[in-house]
Amino acid sequence: MVNVRVFIKNVSAENFWDIGKPIPQAVQIATNLNVVGINKKDENMLEVPFVFTVNYNPAVAQLSFKGISHVTGTPEELEEILKAHKEKKHPPAIVMQSISNIVFLESVIVCKTLNIPPPIPLPKIAPAGAQKKRSEPTYRA
Repeated sequence: MVNVRVFIKNVSAENFWDIGKPIPQAVQIATNLNVVGINKKDENMLEVPFVFTVNYNPAVAQLSFKGISHVTGTPEELEEILKAHKEKKHPPAIVMQSISNIVFLESVIVCKTLNIPPPIPLPKIAPAGAQKKRSEPTYRA
């Protein structure tokens, strides 16, 4: 079984918006996770460096996270991951999911500190009077 540990080594974040000026409601947030490479550290471990960026439009802020992920498992599993990487295939979903879970969580914390919108959509709650009526079923038993 593959095990993934994620380490963030560098965080860069900047709020470009003027203090006291309200942030527009229609802010577009783009996130990008890049795996820089996959290197064999030893027989039972791969090292996966990554860069995660968050960009806002209009230019409200910019965040960047750099780090390394250690992937451990059986030599056969690691060899398969390395072979796939050399064939220019995507890293396994477990690796990408583990990295994205950590960096998204950390980015939300940094966004709170900078007082900017987080890079994940927040749930929208309808006002109390605007509840939807349940539609009638299209069939009857």
